[in-house]
Amino acid sequence: MKKQSKTALISGITGQDGSYLAEFLLAKGYKVHGIVRRSSTFNTSRIDSLSKHKAAGRLVLHYGDLGDAASLDAIFMNVRPDEIYNLGAQSHVRISFDISEYTSDVVGLGTLRMLEAMRKHCPKAKFYQASSSEMFGDVLENPQTERTPLNAQSPYAIAKVFAHETARRYRDAYGLFVSCGILFNHESPRRGENFVTRKITMGVANIAAGLQKELRLGNLEALRDWGYAPEYCEAMWLMLQHKNPDDFVIATKETHSVREFVEIAFKAVGINIKWRGRGVRERGFDAKTNKVLVVIDSKYFRPNEVNYLRGDFSKAKKVLGWKPRTKFKGLVSIMLDADRKLLKD
Repeated sequence: MKKQSKTALISGITGQDGSYLAEFLLAKGYKVHGIVRRSSTFNTSRIDSLSKHKAAGRLVLHYGDLGDAASLDAIFMNVRPDEIYNLGAQSHVRISFDISEYTSDVVGLGTLRMLEAMRKHCPKAKFYQASSSEMFGDVLENPQTERTPLNAQSPYAIAKVFAHETARRYRDAYGLFVSCGILFNHESPRRGENFVTRKITMGVANIAAGLQKELRLGNLEALRDWGYAPEYCEAMWLMLQHKNPDDFVIATKETHSVREFVEIAFKAVGINIKWRGRGVRERGFDAKTNKVLVVIDSKYFRPNEVNYLRGDFSKAKKVLGWKPRTKFKGLVSIMLDADRKLLKD
């Protein structure tokens, strides 16, 4: 008798992580169900390449919303998945200050609604909770591990702390298989255009092609631990294959500044950036032409800044056999090459 394939349910399937995870699971023979929000326009560009799986019935999309418990109940009752990946969120930290109530509802209470639907309809399933390095906030120790105290500094991070602790309590109280991945920044060509890394690579590609005059950014000194998104999605899957549910930091244990990201991206297109000025008056100049290419704009600063994040993935390496493979310069190159190719296509 042919072994029946596993069924996975992904919230946020149209996002960066959701699309990579869907590809990964389909390649492993899963039947994948995704939750998408209904809107007047289609926002499925990241998964359009998976249309053959949709036609074959191996990829099924369901309209639902993390803010609506009834829609989640109906999906869980219908699908009854073996594995659940909760990746849906309003995930932009700066924007979370402007729409804090919505962010809290979708990120925080949305996770509670997902867990409740699991508890009622498929308690034997395995649940992955997308926790975030932003929960560490104004960090209390370096590097950050699974035991580092949380010190959130934004509405998004506070909502993620609520979701993280709720997931852990559902694991303890109801004996559910719930694992939390505390993922540090992870990027790719599919990163949203309003995130700083993609904003940089798109801007540099446009400037090199003569389509844009300057790049406007906020805090250049912010230090982040940046990895490659597809590798982090593999770590999510590994957590649910482990015999026991647990929490894992997924990171590179390397820290680089936004300024470094900018310099490396420009250098890849043959431009050396020289800096002049301080604070919001600082500018980045083309060393050859003396043209201003980078401008600091105060509107991109957060009300509360998180200046330093660096994760220790030792536990994931020991328990799951996972480690990052893509280095920082390689990540910048992957993203920039993809954005330059988009301009040619």
